[in-house]
Amino acid sequence: MLITVESDYAVRILRALVDGGRKTVEAICAAELIPRPYGYKILKKLEKGGIVRSFRGINGGYALERGLETVTLYDVFTAVDGDILLTGCVDTSYLCPRNTAGRRCAVHAEFGRLQSLLTGALREKSLAEILAG
Repeated sequence: MLITVESDYAVRILRALVDGGRKTVEAICAAELIPRPYGYKILKKLEKGGIVRSFRGINGGYALERGLETVTLYDVFTAVDGDILLTGCVDTSYLCPRNTAGRRCAVHAEFGRLQSLLTGALREKSLAEILAG
């Protein structure tokens, strides 16, 4: 699994909003060196994920919907990219052809263990903790 450019930009967008104020897409993108088309696209995903809120009108822009002490990298990455899977075989809907009634695929089991570690690590710290230091 690779962290996508969109996920990287999403974290940077949230860093630009850390002060709690409302900012325009242009201001966010300029501060974080993000191409504006990416900024719009990612902010829509973060809004759908309940992490940011949009404001319309002349004083419009974006602001945090949730405090960053309640947001983890896992929250950001799944809002932007969907499920974070080490490999497709750890998807709950995947039926491993190597599993039998009496024995599970050893590789599948190890990938499942690694997936749990990855998910746990991404949920371990809040963005507030990460950005503080």
